[in-house]
Amino acid sequence: MNDLRFFSGTGNPELAQKIADHLGIPVGEMLVRRFLDGEFYVQVNQSVRGDDVFLLQSAAAPVNEHLMELLIMIDSCKRASARRVNVVMPYYFYARQDRKVRPREPVSAKLVANLLTVAGASRILTVDVHSGQIMGFFDIPADHLYAGPIIADYLLKNIPLDDAVVVSPDVGGVARARALAEFLGTPLAIIAKRRPAPNKTEVIEVIGEVKGRSAIIIDDLIDTGGSVIGGANALLERGAKEVYAACTHPVFSGDAARKLVESPIKKIITTDTIPIPPEKRDSKIVIVSVAGLLAEAIKRIHNEGSVSELFSQHWNSQS
Repeated sequence: MNDLRFFSGTGNPELAQKIADHLGIPVGEMLVRRFLDGEFYVQVNQSVRGDDVFLLQSAAAPVNEHLMELLIMIDSCKRASARRVNVVMPYYFYARQDRKVRPREPVSAKLVANLLTVAGASRILTVDVHSGQIMGFFDIPADHLYAGPIIADYLLKNIPLDDAVVVSPDVGGVARARALAEFLGTPLAIIAKRRPAPNKTEVIEVIGEVKGRSAIIIDDLIDTGGSVIGGANALLERGAKEVYAACTHPVFSGDAARKLVESPIKKIITTDTIPIPPEKRDSKIVIVSVAGLLAEAIKRIHNEGSVSELFSQHWNSQS
């Protein structure tokens, strides 16, 4: 571990410190500041020559600024003769723009992959990417971790599951919901919906038995909260006795946190891949940490070990 160096951008310093604590090393010394015109300046304040460098940066708001900051951090380390620059990106930048649906649209997730590679990244480590195809956008090694077992562990210890049902908020999330349902030993239900416009959804039907059950909606992220709140209302209208929501990435744009707290959802379980500002936190929002998972993956990558062994064959069934 003597040649492992761990640095953090400004996207999620709290998570960075937790990971460093798990690794038993300090967060590296790196100066990140802005010029008056908004340009970023990055300087690595310690030698990284010949070292295995890990850079943590998550796609927290403001997303574009944190992405540019990351690219400059990578370039700084490469020019400082780092042996390898590994990017630890708990929440992938532009992950939802992963395919071309309409004419003249970009595939921004692929563009981000290109930018990271050209900047000098040697490897990518991310958590619950929006779609698995993004891993195929890279010509460098890319590791995809799952936060599902961490969320499942909280559910097992804190929520009665005798009459629970795991609910996928849409058809696209069925694999994720099925993996959680199998892990918890519960049945599965699916919300069929349509998207008339970006960030707008309409529930068409609920497939599966939810009457008299505790429903657990699981998704990779919650952005405006409209989709999960609409799903919760639909489940309650169909006889669910209570609704929980769980996600990996708490994007919580605008006043989403307030809407979630004021909604009929009993509890929202999420992780710290994106920092939740103090003013958006509430006792109804439970945060479980991915720091231990990321720290273990970093150790394995540094020691040329297997990252896939972090997961049981059961949980890998969602991939």
